[in-house]
Amino acid sequence: MDPLEGRVSRTAVWTGTGIELRKVPIPALGYRELLVRVRLATVCGSDLHTVSGRRSGPAPSVLGHEGVGEVVAAGPHASVAAGERIVWSVTCACHDCDRCRSGRTAKCRSVTKVGHEPFTGSWPLSGTYSEYIVLPAGATTVPVPAALPDVVAAPASCATATAAAVVEAAGELAGRRVVVCGAGLLGIAAVAMSAEAGADVTIVDIDPQRAARAERFGAVLDDGGPVDIALDFSGSAEAIASLVPRLDVGGRLVLAGSVAPGPAVPVDPETIVRRWLMVTGVHNYEPGHLRSAVDFLTRTVATYPWDELVEDPVPLDEVENVLRPGPALRTAVAP
Repeated sequence: MDPLEGRVSRTAVWTGTGIELRKVPIPALGYRELLVRVRLATVCGSDLHTVSGRRSGPAPSVLGHEGVGEVVAAGPHASVAAGERIVWSVTCACHDCDRCRSGRTAKCRSVTKVGHEPFTGSWPLSGTYSEYIVLPAGATTVPVPAALPDVVAAPASCATATAAAVVEAAGELAGRRVVVCGAGLLGIAAVAMSAEAGADVTIVDIDPQRAARAERFGAVLDDGGPVDIALDFSGSAEAIASLVPRLDVGGRLVLAGSVAPGPAVPVDPETIVRRWLMVTGVHNYEPGHLRSAVDFLTRTVATYPWDELVEDPVPLDEVENVLRPGPALRTAVAP
């Protein structure tokens, strides 16, 4: 007899106009699938954009992709045992197509994404605003060390891992002048990672309080001078346009915040040529970045106040109350 037969998960389902709490049957687990009890889910800005209508997405669906949980059951040939506390990747890849083989699993030709799939499809328990989530075979999982609290580990699944991908794309950072634009959770993580790598880091944000908070993670307020590397998490066309002229010879601009349609940014190709500049983009991340994020948070959990960046969690019944913009960098749900 299947031990999961008859079990259900209390799950918050986004209908397109609001949240409905439903009891969703837990399916029998397939090849390498995992059933995870969600201990804590943090609310990424992309979910706020979905609820506000800024970002399109399937409805109904189960939102939420940042989280930490405990494996309660594993399908055949799964490499993770029940009882292990883990975080998981946003993207789930085939690991066999040309893009996966070239190291771009985040852009797998058959990619599926935690918290982004239709509830009426083959993967209804796909989001973290739920008691349980089912992780498919193509998901990357990383064990969470005992020293890392849930509140620090949960954002690794998106914010911290994406910041790790952006910092890697920036290249060598030791001794370089780095400006981080946008002092949200991703920007703060990038500040701390850049500072640890030996960079001189400055922060830019339209909100003085957010900029001041980034100073606690290794940045100083920006003076508008020349830089070697610019990391943009704001997605603001105006901000991006202001960064390009500041890049010194050999400079690099990494864009990560431009995930919604916006105004075009004017770029002078002669400037790029004569200064040997590079402009690149990062969307999502690769499995190694999630492992790097967990390692980084474990190294710095006693150095930086990561836990102060996440609000106290609300119960699942109140998830709709935290799916709206506010001053907090991350709100949280404890299903």
